[in-house]
Amino acid sequence: MDSRIKRPTDGFNLTVIFQYYRDLPTAMIFYEEVLGFELSIDQGWSKIYLIEGQSNIGLVDDSKGMQHWAEVKTCQICLRVPDVDVWYRWVSQEEVSGLTELRYNKELGIRAFAFLDPEGYQIEVQTADPGH
Repeated sequence: MDSRIKRPTDGFNLTVIFQYYRDLPTAMIFYEEVLGFELSIDQGWSKIYLIEGQSNIGLVDDSKGMQHWAEVKTCQICLRVPDVDVWYRWVSQEEVSGLTELRYNKELGIRAFAFLDPEGYQIEVQTADPGH
């Protein structure tokens, strides 16, 4: 008989991906005013924003979090949307850096573009072909 404790199966209350910032107030303005995300949990030096459903992003003051700011970013926020063209037209009018052209990736079956947040994290917006 296996005496190992099994993984709990009662689900998750919340999932958050945390990113670390040197200038938390500027990052907050970007995620609130440009992307329109709602601050759902304010922990002082950690701000959790609801993207939609159970999707959240956490912005953390680099000087207080468990990790630290790094110049080279190794993660990307990907937002899959119903109509990437509408999003591209909207983002194109905002003052964002690193805006790419809208491209089609046949191998992945997506149309996508990307841009950068104030401290260099890449945000990709994509629409998938049916079945992808």
